Amino acid sequence: MKKVTFGGKRPSTAPAGNADDWVHNREVGEPEPMKRLTIDVPLSLHKRIKSQCAIENLIMADVVRELLEKRFPPGGTLS
Repeated sequence: MKKVTFGGKRPSTAPAGNADDWVHNREVGEPEPMKRLTIDVPLSLHKRIKSQCAIENLIMADVVRELLEKRFPPGGTLS
């Protein structure tokens, strides 16, 4: 049986660029509290999402949050 190992560390979400720029331009204040959302997706879709995120070194939850933000912008109307 082939042994497969996985890295235990998520990709860094640190902003690109110079650390001084990040310190001077970051938002100050408490981060917004998070709420867990559980959804069921077909196995084939889950595999596609997971493999593409792995190839692009992305975190699945971040990609889903980004898509939801685009679909439901703050102050936007629901269609």
